[in-house]
Amino acid sequence: MKKLFILLLLLIFFSIENLKAQTNNFLSDSLDIYIEKGMKNWQIPGLALAVIKDGKILLTKTYGVREVCKPEKVDENTLFMIGSNTKAFTATSLCLLAQEKKLSLDDKVTQWIPYFRMNDSLASKDARIRDMLCHRSGLETFQGDFTYWESNLSRKNVIERFGKCVPKYPFRTKFGYCNAAFVTAGEVIPAVTGIQWENFIREKIFKTVGMNSAIALTSEMESAQNKAYAHIVHDKKITKIPFGIIDNLASAGSISASVKDMTKWILMQLDTGKVLGNQVIPKEVVMKTWEPQLIITTRKSGLFPSQFYNYGLGWFVRDYAGKRIITHDGGVNGFLSSTAFSPDGRVGFIILTNSSSANFHTPLHYQLLDALLGQPYRNYDNIFWKGNLDEINANDLALKETQKKITDKPKPTLLLKEYAGIYTHNVYGDIEVKFANNMLSLESPIHGKLSQKIEAMGNNDFWCTYANLMNGSNTMNFEVQNGKTTTMSLKFPDFVEFDPYIFVRKK
Repeated sequence: MKKLFILLLLLIFFSIENLKAQTNNFLSDSLDIYIEKGMKNWQIPGLALAVIKDGKILLTKTYGVREVCKPEKVDENTLFMIGSNTKAFTATSLCLLAQEKKLSLDDKVTQWIPYFRMNDSLASKDARIRDMLCHRSGLETFQGDFTYWESNLSRKNVIERFGKCVPKYPFRTKFGYCNAAFVTAGEVIPAVTGIQWENFIREKIFKTVGMNSAIALTSEMESAQNKAYAHIVHDKKITKIPFGIIDNLASAGSISASVKDMTKWILMQLDTGKVLGNQVIPKEVVMKTWEPQLIITTRKSGLFPSQFYNYGLGWFVRDYAGKRIITHDGGVNGFLSSTAFSPDGRVGFIILTNSSSANFHTPLHYQLLDALLGQPYRNYDNIFWKGNLDEINANDLALKETQKKITDKPKPTLLLKEYAGIYTHNVYGDIEVKFANNMLSLESPIHGKLSQKIEAMGNNDFWCTYANLMNGSNTMNFEVQNGKTTTMSLKFPDFVEFDPYIFVRKK
């Protein structure tokens, strides 16, 4: 009986080890096929990837091209916009200043930015730098983002309009992903040091870590030599789009970097501030950014071996297969990125892509986690791709219904010219509905031309195709009382902002 028990234990052990071996073989046997198939399905022109194991670079891979229909290949030095992966750089900078006793993360924001105000009186008086770095301002995720994104607003303007947003939740009670809060945190840096955020990042992070090709501002991307271009899927075809210029949101998302740069950043994280054995950033600073500040959920995932999800300072903090994972995704016009590392498991990876319509980085993210942490192989791309196809089919059906309404040439309730006027929103400000050549159009002081075309759908409903391809098309509705418009509602894609903007007629 004892021999049988030992034999059974050995069988279980070798089965587990064999399963781990099969799982880990994904990186050496299946990775290229998996990525090439995923890039074809999701229509991604270029992708760069690095994987770290035991604190060392296990592999660096690059795939595809920098620009659709052009021959230049992606290489390890090709720059990609990393979007919200910028946030960890901002948080690290502020933690560094706190370590140097130049500020405290628990300083009130008004101590450094006197003009800072929020709609919530408690938040106005008591908001701390830490609150800005962990998304607990009380705003809903992405609230206000359409106002700021690619607008001509300055960073100060962004902070001022952020303060006009009406919070969805009580202050410090719930997670709400807020880019403007990170802009606010970023502007503390020049207030304390006299050095602009971008210059501080270049000197204290890029130079220190050895990120030699990284650039801090989106406006610098156009003149960069070795760069990936921005793409989306438009009308089911991969389409090049202009680089998004979001330097007014710099500390929330403006950095561009190569996979080689980002590998150095993650290696430094895993070695708690060391680069090639030298302590370039204090260990306490790095570890401070990993500390959970706000619980997002403690619900066990039905798909992944995970049951808690928190936010630290510029990083998401979660469990996966019994290991602590520090992670963040980033999205900006035409680019998606994903970074993750486990201080416990000494593993990590970086994924950079040049299409913001393709969520392939998400299944690849989990595929890499499973491979590195010895989890059984599951083809996550099959799962996510099916979900994507279902969403595409649902959107196609909805679009056909919309197009039918338009082709039926319904008459609006009012004459088109009677919808024209200036409408205002407490955060966005003014927007003008113009009438010319028997057509309506939208213009605003902060975005310029907003619409490509506006088509009647019957009653007081319209279908607005935005001038910016990123924004696609969406509903535009008017309220009418006594034969005159009173309000106008505009909806934008959920990745920009969830709730519609309600503009009140001004004149």
